Amino acid sequence: MIDKSTRKPLYVSANGTAGPYIMVPVDQLAAVTRLLDDNRVRYWTDEVAISLDDEPEVAVINLGRGTDPHAVQRLLDSIP
Repeated sequence: MIDKSTRKPLYVSANGTAGPYIMVPVDQLAAVTRLLDDNRVRYWTDEVAISLDDEPEVAVINLGRGTDPHAVQRLLDSIP
């Protein structure tokens, strides 16, 4: 799946100790969460979206600790 604001693929970040997450433009949040729901991926979304340097707002989707980030990345990559 392509990030509409950057025109780059969305990716699962597995850096850090908090677990994997995806940063998603707010206008694509529903499409990504629907994909995760359809594939029974556990997640929660941060309540606050952020915008830096006048860029479009971005939401963070946190994936459950036991979630395979590579499997979620394959799901994202399966959507053009």
